[in-house]
Amino acid sequence: MPPYDDALVRVLDDVVRPDARSVDADGRFPRRGIDALGEAGILGLTVAEPFGGGGGGLADAADVVRRLAEVCGSTAMVVLMHYAATSVLERYGDDDVRQAVGHGRHLTTLAFSEVGSRSHFWAPLSTAALCEGGVRLEARKSWVTAAGEADSYVWSSRPVEADGPMSLWMVPADALGLAAPGRFDGLGLRGNRSAPIDGGGVTVPAQAALGPDGAGLGIAMEVVLPWFLVLSGAFSLGLMEAAVAETGAHLTATRLEHLDARLVDQPLARADHARMRIATDQVAALVDAAVAAIDAGRPEAPLRALEVKAAAGEAAITVTDLAMKLCGGAAFRKELGIERRFRDARAARVMAPTTDALLDFVGRAINGMDLL
Repeated sequence: MPPYDDALVRVLDDVVRPDARSVDADGRFPRRGIDALGEAGILGLTVAEPFGGGGGGLADAADVVRRLAEVCGSTAMVVLMHYAATSVLERYGDDDVRQAVGHGRHLTTLAFSEVGSRSHFWAPLSTAALCEGGVRLEARKSWVTAAGEADSYVWSSRPVEADGPMSLWMVPADALGLAAPGRFDGLGLRGNRSAPIDGGGVTVPAQAALGPDGAGLGIAMEVVLPWFLVLSGAFSLGLMEAAVAETGAHLTATRLEHLDARLVDQPLARADHARMRIATDQVAALVDAAVAAIDAGRPEAPLRALEVKAAAGEAAITVTDLAMKLCGGAAFRKELGIERRFRDARAARVMAPTTDALLDFVGRAINGMDLL
């Protein structure tokens, strides 16, 4: 059992699970859950111990995201983005920020996608220019998770002066020129507060750079992307586990009185439920394989990372669709929870890099071509 297990179970049982339905129904940011996760040491799990963190790695983060997603997809997505952004801050952030994240007092997130280039995060249109007092950033960011709720944004732009497509910055939420985020009223992940942010004339000190000027794409691909992709796979896996369990409970509890039998006594229902279980176990194996390859630095690690989000995202859509079919009209009711997993599962397909983009990346990789 991981050392954080008891703390995570308490937060799940006392806060995240009781709030999950209202977070979704009201489109409300899961502030109580995020604060509780910070106090319990879960937000600082992947920060080095000298900075107050748990010293955990990718496997620990994937376990947390999966277990959160089984209960509340919105909370899981906020934590997923926090861990992905923290991977950069751990390497390039200043000590004060690392201390704040490590002690659970600082929520961070990624701000890569933009209005002009949409899900093509590798092609930022935003600019960075030297100005009095530091660097002036101009951007129209789209789909920033925890927009207006995070304490900082790991922000992409074109370089200030260097060659290269991208630079990265740590933009505090109170940075001068950062506009209030737009509103989010979406199909799924309704509480993750994913909204556009207008960064017209945001000023940050030069020391806010995360890595060398112009090196941001390399950092994004080598540091951020593996964490984001694997954690996305773990997120989809959590939704699938919840759907399998909820479907099983419904099949065993519901009777066909005219046949004097339960739904689970029907061979076709059992077969579909078995398909759900097999698909879920396949994704679990792929997530574990990706984590192991990345942790060991094996040659196949980049390919496994690319595969895991695409495979898990599509499998979650299939599994939650089967859950809706098997549970029939009951699945349309909010109290069962399946329709919430059904909606949340569809986000992975369109989150950058999208499933289509990842399939192209995988096709390029297995044919010896450059990804970009």
